[in-house]
Amino acid sequence: MSDRSVRVAVVGVGDFGRNHARVYRQLEGVELVGVVDSDFERARSIAAEFATQALPNLESLGGRVDAVSVAVPTREHARIGCLLLGQGIDVLVEKPIAASVSEAELLIDAARRDARVLQIGHLERFNPAFQGVLPIIKEPLYFEVHRLGVFSPRSLDIDVVYDVMIHDLDILLALADSPVTSIHALGIPVITDKVDIAHARLQFASGAVANLTASRVSTERVRKLRFFQEHEYISLDYARQDLLRVRVRRPAPQPEFDFEPIPTRQEEPLAAELRAFVDAVRHRTTPLIDGRAGLRALELADRVMSGILEHNQRVQVDAFLPPREN
Repeated sequence: MSDRSVRVAVVGVGDFGRNHARVYRQLEGVELVGVVDSDFERARSIAAEFATQALPNLESLGGRVDAVSVAVPTREHARIGCLLLGQGIDVLVEKPIAASVSEAELLIDAARRDARVLQIGHLERFNPAFQGVLPIIKEPLYFEVHRLGVFSPRSLDIDVVYDVMIHDLDILLALADSPVTSIHALGIPVITDKVDIAHARLQFASGAVANLTASRVSTERVRKLRFFQEHEYISLDYARQDLLRVRVRRPAPQPEFDFEPIPTRQEEPLAAELRAFVDAVRHRTTPLIDGRAGLRALELADRVMSGILEHNQRVQVDAFLPPREN
């Protein structure tokens, strides 16, 4: 495959899938063969926009493509992913990996059985600001994470923990590199019948602690990670793709600080993610975020959701939603 273009397709061309098609069309060494969607008119529209073709079904992909991005509702991830893997196609599945741990394991088993690449779309791992953190991470002690977004009528089939917070759960597992020993969580529905805003406090075996807030009903967009390690504080802004390191030069009572912006190479994270996927397909290597990484993030998200449900049962939280009309 190293001497020819990697042939790709996108299954599910809503907001996420359309962006996958757009980026594939721009990548060197990649041929966008087609798109598939349950709404064929939408598939035709996206195909026309990106000079490719609308294919009628999943079966039409066999033998025509090397790799596929799957950007369909979460409940369909395992079914569609396993079908494609069984056709000998490498697969990138948008996060979360699947609707349940058992379905995630089906995907992982299918990829192993069919010797296929399986990558999970945890996009923020490819954000230049996160990449800039990796060389300076030591032993983080305390994390503060905020991921707030305005309402969008997408991914409403899952709670905000799986839609939004799971990005940061995956990041924390990578940075803390330690098992989570306890979780305290709460969350409520606000404008849907799922949890729309959530907060969690995680404790790690290393002694580190993380506070996370995730919302899809905010009036502003915030995507920030801050953490403290010995004698310094790191502030990361995913949206601006910038990174600030603050070192303590002299402690109290008259503290002095060094403020050091860390250079980052600005790039669209989706382009970096899809390029990494294509490279794994071309060279038959294990992707950075493989099925096991996706499973670990999902298992932690499940633990957070269990904590929310237990808390709500204990305090009998009422949703903000008005009664449904008959």
